[in-house]
Amino acid sequence: MGKRFLLIVAACALWPGLFSGCGKSSNGSIPQERPKAAQSSTAPVAPPAPNRNNWPVIVAFGDSLTAGVAGKSYPDQLQDLLDQNGYHYRVDNQGVSGDTTTDGLARIDNVLADKPALVLLEFGGNDGLRGVPVSEIRKNLEEMITRLQAAHIPIVLLGITLPPNYGADYVKEFTSMYPELARHYHLHYMPFLLLHVYQHRDMMQQDGIHPNGAGNHIVAKDVFDLIRPMLVTR
Repeated sequence: MGKRFLLIVAACALWPGLFSGCGKSSNGSIPQERPKAAQSSTAPVAPPAPNRNNWPVIVAFGDSLTAGVAGKSYPDQLQDLLDQNGYHYRVDNQGVSGDTTTDGLARIDNVLADKPALVLLEFGGNDGLRGVPVSEIRKNLEEMITRLQAAHIPIVLLGITLPPNYGADYVKEFTSMYPELARHYHLHYMPFLLLHVYQHRDMMQQDGIHPNGAGNHIVAKDVFDLIRPMLVTR
């Protein structure tokens, strides 16, 4: 071999990018890079969220106990229970913190506009904490009930009670209002929404009035058990 040929071979070995002839195969083509193995993904694919737009509506209508103040609200938890048990309903949370029965009555048209299949009616706690006469609270609840019934909308009445320091007579009259309304208007009802929660500090906020996320799960389960016979599987 000549010296010129040896110099070219050495140059190709040291600086292959500078010489177009370096790295070619014997037939003159440039070798193709081997394709890299496809990387497999082990991340689970979340199922698509159900489209509830055309499902019958359940309106949760109330104050902060419905709206929720920490964690998932009871209507959110109720939606999960409905989905898990094959009930195709959309829960519309129309709870507003601080609302009284007067505020609820002012918002009843919003509920009627939803044309719901069911209304979960929870009001009165804020009235009671302000010492509003029970006769006035009852009057507002009755008007909400009669307007919903006139539209042929089923109602579940969710009752509330008050701390004993509000006076035995007032608390008794207030608490008995819910079963009396339920009997008079033939409603499904729950005497006390927080019955299985309020005595458990780990399920309540520090204010002792509102459940936390864990408490709302129990409330939702109680409401679900109550309304389940009224629901239709689809």
